[in-house]
Amino acid sequence: MSDAKKINNAQKMLLSGREYVGIHRIDGPLIFIRDTHPIGYRELVECVGPDGDTRMGMVLDTSHDIVVAQIFEGTSGLTMPDTKVRFRGKPLTLGVSKKMLGRVFNGMGQPIDGGPAPVGELELDINGKPINPTSREYPRDFIQTGISVIDGMNTLIRGQKLPIFSGNGLPHNELASQIARQAKIRGTSSEFAVVFVAMGVKHDVAQFFIHAFEETGVLENVALFLSLADDPSIERLITPRTALTLAEHLAFSHDMHVLVIMTDIANYCESLREISTIRGEIPSRKGYPGYLYSDLAELYERSGMLKGFKGTITQLPILTMPNDDISHPIPDLTGYITEGQIVFEREMYGRNIYPPIAGLPSLSRLMKDGIGDGMTREDHPHLASQLFAAYSYVKDVRNLASVIGEEELTPLDHQYLEFGEYFERKFVSQKQNEERTIEQTLDLGWEAVKKLPPEELHRITEEELQKYYGQ
Repeated sequence: MSDAKKINNAQKMLLSGREYVGIHRIDGPLIFIRDTHPIGYRELVECVGPDGDTRMGMVLDTSHDIVVAQIFEGTSGLTMPDTKVRFRGKPLTLGVSKKMLGRVFNGMGQPIDGGPAPVGELELDINGKPINPTSREYPRDFIQTGISVIDGMNTLIRGQKLPIFSGNGLPHNELASQIARQAKIRGTSSEFAVVFVAMGVKHDVAQFFIHAFEETGVLENVALFLSLADDPSIERLITPRTALTLAEHLAFSHDMHVLVIMTDIANYCESLREISTIRGEIPSRKGYPGYLYSDLAELYERSGMLKGFKGTITQLPILTMPNDDISHPIPDLTGYITEGQIVFEREMYGRNIYPPIAGLPSLSRLMKDGIGDGMTREDHPHLASQLFAAYSYVKDVRNLASVIGEEELTPLDHQYLEFGEYFERKFVSQKQNEERTIEQTLDLGWEAVKKLPPEELHRITEEELQKYYGQ
């Protein structure tokens, strides 16, 4: 390190210990401090109230004139002339360790399961480090979730970002729990772990996740980060960053394959909008801040495969679309950043189909590179394409039947209706504790296409028809 850099760091340490008495303004969870030394964005803050109680906070905005910080525990009891503020000169960090698997933490990374805090192997900045795009590897390896409609038609690939678009009241929590229990990478000896992040959830939902993992015995491979609905908004913004910091340590220091499941991104964005409003920022679409896209990208882009590392991070963000509107800013911007989406359909849920995943709007953009001979099975690409095409025609036939009546349909149309019913009830629908291998999934897909005459199966080769259709 050069002498100039050493002097600069020494000056920063000296200034970071400086204490400021009195603050300019208090607005909700925010405090405003004037005439400070140069402060860094997301720098950690110590705030001491008149009663001597110390609270932690984070810098949200910094300029020559004023610094804005949000206090994690809230500002109740603070007074403007008597409050003391000290800037720590560093961002919020987390002590990470492999021993955090099997534990339950709050959004700040503090254990809430009654056990002692694990001894950290490293102290890492929760904001992560920028990843050079040229150091990334293209995701290719298939992750088996045990859920047919995902494995067969919207395949999850190791290192992918594949969000789930749901709605209020739909079983996205149940699906998230099932994926966390069942997900595995076949044909590899590398360890597999799940980092589960719940933001803005109610107490009963948090208990559901904890009990689901305890009862099935998978909790020892899962680290849970829970930010409850009554926790401060700023904690909701920190929670995914804390969890992703652990995921990066497990993946790139311990060569583990990590699946990060985050629910609910909509609650995260609501907190972002709330804090933006308090700060007086000019709102963008639907009142969300103009930097919503870059903020979400900051989270999503912390997944992937890196050259020179055996470990990987795969993300399954879950968001509830307000009013089931897929064009809402949250799902809209998420779709630009991620590699596809799994979309829930309320009409299917009303017919008791679980998981109610809509066949046509759902998409996995990396699926084509992770399926086929040597990865899943040689018939997988053509069978999935045929299922999509046939189910698309089923939707058209159902719309036609609603106008002219089923009795006016052709015999072929009736065969497609029979295929659609079998496809939804046998292929898509399965129990919450039912795990299917990829071979079972593909065999169910062939049973579905057998409801159609072979001359309708234009996307399947003659060799595949002879091998699978005639069985």
